[in-house]
Amino acid sequence: MSTPKQLVERWVEKFNRADIASLAEMYCDDAINHQVANEPVVGREAIREMFRSEFAQAEMTCIVENIFEDGNWGILEWKDPLGLRGCGFFQFAGDKIKFQRGYWDKLSFLKQHNLPIE
Repeated sequence: MSTPKQLVERWVEKFNRADIASLAEMYCDDAINHQVANEPVVGREAIREMFRSEFAQAEMTCIVENIFEDGNWGILEWKDPLGLRGCGFFQFAGDKIKFQRGYWDKLSFLKQHNLPIE
């Protein structure tokens, strides 16, 4: 079994390739992905659709600043090439993501990618 740090590293690799299918397979069937700027997304298929939609809207790159682990949690501190910074918390059940929460500035993201501001 992989460590949380190794699993987060794998997640980043797949994210940076915009590999939606492989990303979705990293989640439990009933996983929750809660990016705090948005409503929680529940279930692997809904998470797959979230990634499909997000990658269709913007080119996103995750540059790892730090990865920490504590028990079955992996913690990712990241930045992107445009200067946005954030962090993500991943709770694992075995080698699958059971729960993910991300903190980042949605307004800055929308402005940087010339997306409509809600």
